[in-house]
Amino acid sequence: MYDTYQPPTRFSVFPPIIKNLLILNGLFFMAGLVPTTQDLLLRWLALWPLGTPDVVRTSLGLEVVPGFWPWQLVTYSFLHGGFGHLFFNMFALWMFGVQIENTWGSRRFAIFYFVCVIGAALCQLVVSWGDPVPIVGASGGVFGILLAFGMMFPNQPIYLYFLFPIKAKWFVIGYGLIELWAGIAGTQTGVAHFAHLGGMLFGFVLIQYWRGKLPVRPARRMYW
Repeated sequence: MYDTYQPPTRFSVFPPIIKNLLILNGLFFMAGLVPTTQDLLLRWLALWPLGTPDVVRTSLGLEVVPGFWPWQLVTYSFLHGGFGHLFFNMFALWMFGVQIENTWGSRRFAIFYFVCVIGAALCQLVVSWGDPVPIVGASGGVFGILLAFGMMFPNQPIYLYFLFPIKAKWFVIGYGLIELWAGIAGTQTGVAHFAHLGGMLFGFVLIQYWRGKLPVRPARRMYW
């Protein structure tokens, strides 16, 4: 017998976790606009794959490749490759995350988001072994949030290009299949497709755990 999870009843347009994630990502982006700071952020906080050589030859000569550190499994999600990358990730986080955080509560939402971020990083590390290119962006966490939105509100319409409605469940399934195809085909270089898929995978497993669908059951089962 499991206690039913009781979500909060007060709705907020900018719930605490989303608000703080927006602020932190914005601050890290502004810090990265300073060339010297940008180099330090990429060197220490970006996700550097395992198995990379210590030194690589580039057009500028020999360059030292920074190594992997455990904290990078989280810190990479606060860095972005440009304003467009930052804007679309943060807009999607807010658009899909507001209803989820208001339904689950901030603590559960934060756990879910960072599990997806770490899961995305682990999956990307597997496929990028030995590649001396850093990984940045909150997309893994955002794709986990997108999956949760599609599972919680499957029939809620999402407007593609603000014009064409599609049910959330079909949007999520379609987006996941596109990411899988792009990752296998390698059609978009510079995009961490398997990080996106990893965020969705870890998010799905965690939701199933919270709902009591796995052999290991939570103390409080979540319903919606």
